[in-house]
Amino acid sequence: MTRTILITGTSSGYGKATAELFLSRGWNVVATMRHPDPDRVVGDTDRLRVLPLDVTDEQSIAALIDAAGPVDVLVNNAGIGMVGAFEATPVSAIRTIFDTNSFGVMAMTQAIIPQMRKRRSGTIINVTSSATLASFPLAAAYTASKQAIQGFSGSLAHELGHFNIRVKLVEPGYAPTTRFTTNAILPLEQLLPEDYMDFAGPILEGFAKPAMTTSEGDVADAIWSAVHDLSGQLRFPAGPDAIALSRAN
Repeated sequence: MTRTILITGTSSGYGKATAELFLSRGWNVVATMRHPDPDRVVGDTDRLRVLPLDVTDEQSIAALIDAAGPVDVLVNNAGIGMVGAFEATPVSAIRTIFDTNSFGVMAMTQAIIPQMRKRRSGTIINVTSSATLASFPLAAAYTASKQAIQGFSGSLAHELGHFNIRVKLVEPGYAPTTRFTTNAILPLEQLLPEDYMDFAGPILEGFAKPAMTTSEGDVADAIWSAVHDLSGQLRFPAGPDAIALSRAN
């Protein structure tokens, strides 16, 4: 029987790569995005459904769950980025990033649990970041939104394990080929006051010439491994830089 995976945030980056990987390996895929465009995901269209979803909207989530039907795996991938000095970051922007990266993940998870609990089976994959593996400057609010999901997932894994539902974390490294910067809430220039430039300059230069990076395929492969893991492992670093950070901790 063909299994079904529901992935949030599939218009680009990790979500798109994951949808295409699972399609190529025979799965049914429910790919979600704010503005559905089937052409964004390449694969067997007979096993692909592209549905609208705003993870910050309860009605949008409820409509998706009804439309999707039975789901074996949920991948909470949708997220937004933000880089800059915390001092210059508006609290409204911090709330926005938590709405998607933290509360959106929790809302999607809460919505999918009932069907998995009734079947006594299912897997929930939460995609966070290597920013949770080490302390990175100029990413305080973003890191906090992802760290919240680290703690959430660890605790949830215990209570859902009682119903044979597995919870996993995938922790991608730095992926310059994704739309992380493009999808940021506010441009970097607005979040770097003049007094911070001496501090920020070398850091930004380092981002421009990283020693190791992560690709979209690295993350899709890590999600595949997490879905099929039966060992009880919670955390799956994705990409050589994330793996190196994980081993250093």
